[in-house]
Amino acid sequence: MTVTRGERLERVLGMVAKEFRQIFRDPRMARVIFLAPILQLVIFGYAVSTDIWNMNTFVVDNDHTRESRELVETLTASSYFRVSDQSERPADMVRALDHGDAVVGIEIPAGFATALYAGDATVQILIDGTNSNTASVAQGYAERIVQSYALEHAPIRSLPIDLRERAWYNPDLASRNYNVPAVVGALILQVCLLLTSLAIVREREIGTLEQLQVSPLASIELIAGKTIPFAVIGLVDLFFVTLVALLWFGVPFEGSMLLLLGASVLYLFSGLGIGLLISTVSRTQQEAFLTSFLVFMPAILLSGFMFPVSSMPTVFRWLTLLNPMRHYIEIVRAIYLKGAGPTVLWPQFAALLVIGVGLLTFATKRFSKTTA
Repeated sequence: MTVTRGERLERVLGMVAKEFRQIFRDPRMARVIFLAPILQLVIFGYAVSTDIWNMNTFVVDNDHTRESRELVETLTASSYFRVSDQSERPADMVRALDHGDAVVGIEIPAGFATALYAGDATVQILIDGTNSNTASVAQGYAERIVQSYALEHAPIRSLPIDLRERAWYNPDLASRNYNVPAVVGALILQVCLLLTSLAIVREREIGTLEQLQVSPLASIELIAGKTIPFAVIGLVDLFFVTLVALLWFGVPFEGSMLLLLGASVLYLFSGLGIGLLISTVSRTQQEAFLTSFLVFMPAILLSGFMFPVSSMPTVFRWLTLLNPMRHYIEIVRAIYLKGAGPTVLWPQFAALLVIGVGLLTFATKRFSKTTA
């Protein structure tokens, strides 16, 4: 018996409607699907930051001059450093660093003011290197402030080079503008992995998947009916988290919303494909949940979300090319901050298309075999 396209579409739509009724039958599910990503975005937006403020600083001033006090005031006026304690003994500064009471220690030697006007002043800065990221940022801030202060009091004011710095796309160098768009990619993948894998495994656990297999639904119709609702939910989550990023965090958006939507659709292919693959190797919801996080964490680490891809070993840089989150995050950051268009981003779009279609096709074939 030949089945027309209209009949196939009607079956798929009926399956989609059934999935939506099942998802929203439990009011708690709606809160998990829509409120949880927003709460996670807010938490990540504030917690995931490389900006350093009010670092506890221990000062040892052996000069006791107006110039030494001005240097300390210049450091604290920047809001990067906060004087937590002072002493005349360097041993006290070392003890504060050892006990974690201070992150930065500054020792101004006797004769600092005289040496400053002679162009030969020295200031010692000790930094707690336990957290290498914080230490490197603190070192950069301190060096820049001290050098700027020294130039203002240098005996020769004229410089051979007039250096004027300007940061494009993110003038304030706010890490939030860089991190929040990337969180959007992580949340969409998380929602797709969990919802797709858990929903299908739940059907297998309660025995309704076997009932669907003996129904007139073809395998492709069954898969479409199971995945389309989660794709729609993923796009709705994208809408809400984008609103939070723009209105709550004030992240600039310079590009095309339509281009972002197109990239998100391609990205959803990968998320749904991975979710389907997880459902084929999992027999219980607990197993599917654990497998999802086993996939999710490496995807984040190899995406450039937390660590630059360029700083990774060569083997891992090649592996990141297979990670859809890497390409999506590059697209999202470029659209948000640079206003980049398809002529610039086409390699990332092509990678998302190839990875997404490949994953979804492979997952569909494997799902059909495991349910046959």
